[in-house]
Amino acid sequence: MITLIVIFLIALTITGMSTPWVRRAAIWFGFVDTPTRRKLHGTPMPLLGGVAIFAGAILAVLIFANRLPREVVAVFLASSIVALTGLIDDRRNLPAWLKIGGQFLGFVILAYWGVRVRLPVPLWLNYAITFIWLAGISNAINFLDNMDGLSAGVSGVGAAFILLMGLQNGQFLVSALAAAVLGACLGFLRYNFKPAQIFMGDVGSLFLGFILAVLGLQLRFPENSNFVTWMVPVFILGLPIFDTTLVTISRIRRGVSPNTAGKDHISHRLVALGFSQREAVLLLYLAAGMFGLIALFIAEASVLEGYLMGTAVTVIAFYAVLWLEKQYKNR
Repeated sequence: MITLIVIFLIALTITGMSTPWVRRAAIWFGFVDTPTRRKLHGTPMPLLGGVAIFAGAILAVLIFANRLPREVVAVFLASSIVALTGLIDDRRNLPAWLKIGGQFLGFVILAYWGVRVRLPVPLWLNYAITFIWLAGISNAINFLDNMDGLSAGVSGVGAAFILLMGLQNGQFLVSALAAAVLGACLGFLRYNFKPAQIFMGDVGSLFLGFILAVLGLQLRFPENSNFVTWMVPVFILGLPIFDTTLVTISRIRRGVSPNTAGKDHISHRLVALGFSQREAVLLLYLAAGMFGLIALFIAEASVLEGYLMGTAVTVIAFYAVLWLEKQYKNR
């Protein structure tokens, strides 16, 4: 436990201390997000905050590692490739297929080292589910990065629940990585919460989404059945999944590409309903925490209890999508 606290503090310190320097470097090298009609900020904003998040999370674990298991090496290598893809995108604005290509390369590395879904289905389907999960969560966190402090805070909430569940089930490596991610997110929030001084950029959002997706895959619940615990990581990351689902359905309905930027995310809709940006972000932190509590319940639930809870939440989420879309149409 003490080791995990130290890892958390190291990640917090490295990210917190390096972010101002990264901000200066972003301005110097021209990694700046220019305001447009589809964005909320009114002045050019430095990117590359994700570099500080990446450095804090990775270095905090490496400092304590005498010898890393091959699975952790694979996670570091794969997430580094995904982060590099995001870094290039922040500079060159890559097409969507190239960003997916970077995520696919990360998936191949993980699959080669045996990090994948292990459901009682054909092997090819396990690989397909693994890639869809990794790419889906990576892009969901990327989509969610649309308001000051939102993506970093929600990622921190997810990492906190993964840390807790890893501790409950004796998974030290999963807990260590989750503690490092949590510390890095909190260290970055000091400069990213409204009014933000720096954005994480795709280098940060894709890295956070990818590594949280991997940690969710690695959670194990030996005291319960896989037939119900497969839902746990889905609910831990339920908020970004909900936001992506909402945006995708809305844009398809309007005949717009789901990959198009827009002010139709759940955060924007909360602001349209009368909340301030800070209030909207804090409400979404609360929602992410509620999803995490549901995940905790499912981790200990019987099959019947788990599926009843999962079904109830899915129905409520579907109704919420319809209600939010109706409000959006009436604007």
